[in-house]
Amino acid sequence: MTRRREKAAQPVGTRRAAREFAFRVLFEAERGNVPLDAVFTRAEGAMREGDDTFPQLNDEALAFARQLVDGLRAHRAELDDTLQRTIRGWSFEQMAQTDLNILRLATFELMHTPEPHPPVIESAVRIARKFGGEDSGRFVNGVLAGLSRSLNPVPEKKAEAQE
Repeated sequence: MTRRREKAAQPVGTRRAAREFAFRVLFEAERGNVPLDAVFTRAEGAMREGDDTFPQLNDEALAFARQLVDGLRAHRAELDDTLQRTIRGWSFEQMAQTDLNILRLATFELMHTPEPHPPVIESAVRIARKFGGEDSGRFVNGVLAGLSRSLNPVPEKKAEAQE
């Protein structure tokens, strides 16, 4: 029974594992006030040495995790602005750092990658449930679902144009 639990706790896919890796890098960088690159390099080294606190990533997944971290760094102000407009009634200071960092990474993906929104949101919710508080999964899901709708509004005009 213990093996099953341990296996279930690990990310299932390489994209999900890469997202978790990027989240953990971001969380550690924010907590320790250390540059993202330094934390990424340290985490990559620890993973390659067999440190089981990080999911084992193949080269493709590691490159995706790097893309997420680099993208977050490059677009941080835009991502934070978007999240502040999307999240009603909460300031960043009131939010759990875990939830905020998950939202930042997922918002980058939703806005700056061709990745379909549902798997991005699902992965973010799973990471929130794993690392966040009791209501983190619901909170992250609600914020990202609203953001996804605003980025991909229902194409009513296209339907009218076809008539």
